[in-house]
Amino acid sequence: MKKTDFYYELPEELIAQEPLKDRERSRLMLVDKKTGLVEHEVFKNILYHLNEGDCLVLNNTRVIPARLWGEKEDTGGKIEFLLLHQVGKDEWEVMLKPGKRAQEGSRFVFGNGELKAEIKQIVNGGNRIVRFEYEGIFEEVLDRLGDVPLPHYITRPLEDRERYQTVYSKHKGSAAAPTAGLHFTHELLQAIKDKGVEVVFITLHVGLGTFRPVKVEDVEKHEMHAEYYILKDEAAEKINRCKQQGGKIVAVGTTSIRTLESAADENGFVTPGSGWTDIFIYPGYSFKIVNALITNFHLPESTLVMLVSALAGRENILKAYEIAVQERYRFYSFGDAMFIY
Repeated sequence: MKKTDFYYELPEELIAQEPLKDRERSRLMLVDKKTGLVEHEVFKNILYHLNEGDCLVLNNTRVIPARLWGEKEDTGGKIEFLLLHQVGKDEWEVMLKPGKRAQEGSRFVFGNGELKAEIKQIVNGGNRIVRFEYEGIFEEVLDRLGDVPLPHYITRPLEDRERYQTVYSKHKGSAAAPTAGLHFTHELLQAIKDKGVEVVFITLHVGLGTFRPVKVEDVEKHEMHAEYYILKDEAAEKINRCKQQGGKIVAVGTTSIRTLESAADENGFVTPGSGWTDIFIYPGYSFKIVNALITNFHLPESTLVMLVSALAGRENILKAYEIAVQERYRFYSFGDAMFIY
């Protein structure tokens, strides 16, 4: 299976640069994973495609202002840090540029010295382990000095940080948003609950590896990034009860699907717990628990378009994407949605 098997042409003007004012007014493409049938809806009407007894699983991670701009303490050379995940007390793994300025022992300052960092170790892939120095509470310092790290294809500044958060975001730790959830409002979620759908929250902290391109032509040789997830007892009980009673497990976003499939056993029931997952889902994968997926439109040749192809079939997905281009859907993080059922 080749990377180029997942390529499609996308006009640049279809890449959404800003979110819609009304979250639930995004367009929604319905894709039947068995037949490939494509239909068109408004996202608010997802309500009518979920049934009593189904289980809707959402990722309640919250994006942190993980992008920092600073300078080298001794030379004043500019540096950009992107916090990936915490590895210890005041220690983080970061992606940075330019890397040549960040050798072990190098020190950097941010915000006129309000925050300082020292490079402790260079790790695989060129990332660094850094130790931060500051006074007060780190999260508050980060809120003052950091920016939300929007994907590279979004070139306009975001006026309201909260529009890159889901309305149910709770646990801080992500470097990118679980964007399929951006279409939900509190009112829509309440209507879904009122219909008898079980709404369950899990946590997976999204790393920038989500956007890391596949560089090998042989898909199976790609090394997937690891991300930290938490599946609590109550959530696992609700998910397993739904499955036992014959309801559909509907994942919101590729992060939710990766968490569920990582936590599921051979019989399709999830085990509560936490840990790191580097599961790589591509065509040929046999899904253990997830029946349906709400997702956005993904980059060509990405691990995410491979994942949705595993669920709906590569030909069905590429045909659906072709239709989306023809119908002028909005693509990527701030774009429209797809429901694979």
